[in-house]
Amino acid sequence: MPNLLDIKDRISSIKNTQKITRAMKMVAAAKVKKSENRVKASRPFTKALASAFVKVLASSNDVVTSGLKIERAIDNYPALMQKRDVKTAGILVVTSNKGLAGAYNANVVRFTIKKAKEYKQAGIDVKLFVVGMKGNSVLKRRAEAEGFEIINSYTKISQEPSSANAIVIAEDMAKAYVDGVIDSIEIVTTRFKNMMSYLVEDWKILPVDDVAEALGSKDDSHNGIDPLMMFEPDSQTILQKMVPMYITNIIYQALLEAVASELAARMTAMSSATNNADEMIRVLTIDYNKARQAAITQEISEVVSGADALKN
Repeated sequence: MPNLLDIKDRISSIKNTQKITRAMKMVAAAKVKKSENRVKASRPFTKALASAFVKVLASSNDVVTSGLKIERAIDNYPALMQKRDVKTAGILVVTSNKGLAGAYNANVVRFTIKKAKEYKQAGIDVKLFVVGMKGNSVLKRRAEAEGFEIINSYTKISQEPSSANAIVIAEDMAKAYVDGVIDSIEIVTTRFKNMMSYLVEDWKILPVDDVAEALGSKDDSHNGIDPLMMFEPDSQTILQKMVPMYITNIIYQALLEAVASELAARMTAMSSATNNADEMIRVLTIDYNKARQAAITQEISEVVSGADALKN
């Protein structure tokens, strides 16, 4: 017969856990709407900036290096626009600092490892820049076995990422690209769809090999590009301003998308956990009542048997 005290303690423990999951669900629900609004508000600008960038790049006749004042690697647009064979891929992996978000981090890590294996089979090395403690801890353990290397980790980015966070990451990746440590820049992140779902995606930033593909149109002969585009003061100055904006803004967008996806995943996970706790409490309460009734019945039987024995 189950121990009544053990069942009661277990019910109490589940109720305490349920209070936590319910609170976490409410916190995530309160934050996810704000994050969703930020994501949707920034998407049109990110798309327009990327489109304008590839148009300017395609309309510029050449990439000039003379007379450039370069203080940061990300300002070195001639080196960043240089096309070369990809021998080492640089991947920014965006995960979260906190857990209890269902399979959110596991999905991103699994996608990253799969991509690293594909590159390895193609003879391409992989170097990672990892955002978030969860992804960093798992990928560090898997690095040697899967054949990739973590160059930088960013574990202090909050759930409200800023452009300053994106600038730091963009400069690190641009420096690695300019120095020849990596030959491409891409991002593994999650694209927020709605409160119930997200998609793990791979965003390629550099090199910009196909202008039509970058613009999202391949069947239009003009692709929205004007070959007679005029530049003021000149294409060199404009590109030196636009390249950092292009790279930084896409990274910033990736961070925003990831935060919204994480909060939505946590809200869903905590909602499921709260509902599961209700079901467990219901089942345990039935078990408790059955065990209590059995104990009462046994006690009555013992009392009756004792009374009968005294009569005899």
